[in-house]
Amino acid sequence: MARAPGLLAPLLGLGLGLGLGLGLGLGLGLGPPGPGAADCGSLGGAERLAFAPAAGVHRLAPRVRPPGPLSPLYGTVRRFLSAVQLNPFPAELVKTLLNEPSSVKVDEVVRYEAGYVVCAVIAGLYLLVVPIAGLCFCCCRCHRRCGGRVKTEHKAMACERGTLMAFLLLTTLLLLIGVVCAFVTNQHTHEQMGHSVEAVPEILLSLQGLVSNVPQELQAVAEQFSLPQKRVLEELDGVGMSIGSTIHTQLKSTMYEVLASVSSLGQALQVSMDHLQALNTTLVELRKGQQDLEPAVYEHRERLLTLLQEPSCQGCTEARSQAQALELGADFSQVSPVDDVLHRLKGVPEANFSSMVQEENSTFNALPLLAALQTANVVKELKKVVAQKPEGLRTLAEEFPGWEAASRWSRTLEEVEQSSRPYLKEVQRYEKYRWIWGCVLCSAVLLVVVCNLLGLNLGVWGLSVRKDPSRSEAKGEAGSRFLMMGVGFSFLFAAPLILLVFATFLVGGNVQTLVCQSWESKELYKFADTPGNLPPSMNLSQLLGLKKNISILLAYQQCREGAALWSVLQLNDSYDLEKHLNISQYTAKLQQELQNLKVDMKNLDLLSPAAHRDLEALQSSGLEKIHYSSFFVQIQKPVVNTNMEKLAQELEELARTQGSSMLGQQLQEEAQRLQNLYQEQVLPQQSLVAKLNLTVRALASSAPNLQMETSSVLDKVAYLKGELPTWATSILRNESECFLIREMGYFSQYVAWVREEVTQHIATCQPLSGALDNGRVILCDMMTDPWNAFWFCLAWCTFFLIPSIIFAVKTSKYLHPVWKRLSSTSSEETQLFHIPRVTSLKL
Repeated sequence: MARAPGLLAPLLGLGLGLGLGLGLGLGLGLGPPGPGAADCGSLGGAERLAFAPAAGVHRLAPRVRPPGPLSPLYGTVRRFLSAVQLNPFPAELVKTLLNEPSSVKVDEVVRYEAGYVVCAVIAGLYLLVVPIAGLCFCCCRCHRRCGGRVKTEHKAMACERGTLMAFLLLTTLLLLIGVVCAFVTNQHTHEQMGHSVEAVPEILLSLQGLVSNVPQELQAVAEQFSLPQKRVLEELDGVGMSIGSTIHTQLKSTMYEVLASVSSLGQALQVSMDHLQALNTTLVELRKGQQDLEPAVYEHRERLLTLLQEPSCQGCTEARSQAQALELGADFSQVSPVDDVLHRLKGVPEANFSSMVQEENSTFNALPLLAALQTANVVKELKKVVAQKPEGLRTLAEEFPGWEAASRWSRTLEEVEQSSRPYLKEVQRYEKYRWIWGCVLCSAVLLVVVCNLLGLNLGVWGLSVRKDPSRSEAKGEAGSRFLMMGVGFSFLFAAPLILLVFATFLVGGNVQTLVCQSWESKELYKFADTPGNLPPSMNLSQLLGLKKNISILLAYQQCREGAALWSVLQLNDSYDLEKHLNISQYTAKLQQELQNLKVDMKNLDLLSPAAHRDLEALQSSGLEKIHYSSFFVQIQKPVVNTNMEKLAQELEELARTQGSSMLGQQLQEEAQRLQNLYQEQVLPQQSLVAKLNLTVRALASSAPNLQMETSSVLDKVAYLKGELPTWATSILRNESECFLIREMGYFSQYVAWVREEVTQHIATCQPLSGALDNGRVILCDMMTDPWNAFWFCLAWCTFFLIPSIIFAVKTSKYLHPVWKRLSSTSSEETQLFHIPRVTSLKL
């Protein structure tokens, strides 16, 4: 009873509280998560992975011959060779030579080499005629029948001498230009040959590196599967927590509202129980007070009526009428009893709803950790699946077309590079011999030039001092002898010169016209692309193990653009890349293991058994069936029908106005007793009635809603407890699918990256085209052009030796002292005409 006054405020707010609680409960739509819960927004898509480029940078630096002062000479030689070789590229002849060398016809070779045959005839004639002419000239000189001197002076002698000397000087200057160019080209050829020989191993090593790196790059691509593996394994560590958090996030609004309803209902239950107990206690007290008050009121009424009805009582009519009405008004024995309700609610509330809700909240909030613990074993199995490598990726490199061929070619190129070094040293040695012979022969031509120039200089000097016969004779004779020495050297070195010229011309010319021109015009590639031209042992497609023939010209053009071997060799026809990148079986295992993920929510009770019994007891208690109107009927009645305070005051006034002192004293005593009764029994009874009024009104307003709220909460708890596992399983499946999609995003990135690397970046064949271009530059620009320029300059000198011989012999006649005829009628004898030198003059 001590709590009763403190419950007035809860009683006043109970109706509002239950109304709000009921509204929340009835308005709470319990159901599975909506469409928004089926997306993957909480998990997000796969992050972008950064793969390290597996393809190395394989670029062969292009070799280019810089333009120089010899470039016009190279162009002249090429035009000359184009004039010599007018025939197109001999495809049929080369085809026969490659496939059936024994069946090559000589007439076909001669027909193709017609220009070289003509040059060979010219060289042969030169080799035959010039030495024979030199021999004859030598014999003739020995018999004093060739050369000699001008026997007689005539008018045109000076003009003839000047003309011959001018032509000889011009020829000598042309020889000098030729021999200087020959020296320069000989040295340049020697230097370029050295650089070219050094470049060959570099090209072979570059090609060997390209071929050997292909398996390594493919292996590196396959090994980078560890990058998505590592990311998936990292995310698997938190998948249980992530799934639990998602389930918690999507169910928390429903759970929190239901638990809030349970908590509110628990509070309302406690308040209602307090009110009900207060009502029962107050009712018992009122009935007891009523039993005590009723005889006292009856006794007072009887005594008052006795006194007020005496004849001596003056003015007692009105007081007598009030005294007649002095009786009890409210009869609480007529209200409905609440004992049965209290009996049904005995021991309620058994549960502590506040602690229970707090515990359920804690259990629900610990769902992420609970999910992580429950999925630990499945995650462990998932990691085992992820740690495996798909079969296709394991054989990506081994089954790549040309894997064995690449190893074989790599070894072959390495062996070729090693074995080529001795031959290259031999090439350098023979090149040194050629350079020495070139220097010797160029020096011989230079000796002829020196002799001619000395002869001309001495001859001119002798002519300038001809007035002094003693001085002019020696100089003229010396000049003539130098010219004849030049003639002798010309005849002596003509044969070696023409032999060296023709040998180098035949080699360099054919390399230029047969190889370099067709190489530069791409006819060599077209020839190689024509079926049947190359023997089977030289078929590139067969050597690479390809199922389809490839165009060498197209491959070369693609390689120059930086294409990868995948597109150049058309490997999509012989290698199923998608088969090796198919990870569907791998993902199927991952998906199968993900289906084993489960989260058990049976630990989430929502209502403890005691709380459930409390609510069921409340639901069946009949609290709403109490006849509250009977209470209100009695509460509205007064405890005593007469106003006892007013009646006591009137009695006191009557006591003062009575003539009989005894009557007055008796009335005074009755007034006092009535006042005491009112204070001692009526006022407490009125207080209990007021208290009962509040309690009854609170229960009357809350009982119906409380019953509805109890039924609603019990239904919701039962429904939610039955559906929570289904909802959790649905969310789990959705999150598993989202997780699978996210993780497959990493593997999809890897597959796309592998596809791009293999088809666009790995094994770029630029070194192949670069090697071909550099090979052409080395062979044609750095070796053949200087080589051809050398024999061209040497041939220039060789053929200009003929006019040099002629003009030297002719000019030498005019450098001897002139014989003048001494006239005599009988003699034709001539002698030198000496003019005596005047040493002194005496007068």
